[in-house]
Amino acid sequence: MRTLVDVGDSQLQELDELSKEEKRSRAALIREAIDDFLAKRRSKHEGDAFGLWGNRKVDGLVYQERLRGEW
Repeated sequence: MRTLVDVGDSQLQELDELSKEEKRSRAALIREAIDDFLAKRRSKHEGDAFGLWGNRKVDGLVYQERLRGEW
């Protein structure tokens, strides 16, 4: 799929230089950069979810049983 993105002159110049050095297309470099960005964001959010009980002093099962005992 194609998309349009505005890129600054200095960014485009650096991208062209890197493209020549690595003998890869600008599009390939941009796709790799997007993949890296998305992976970084994904791992950041996963860490947030798995760390929810990290600072709690109570065991998760004890907490669950206490809450269910209130029903």
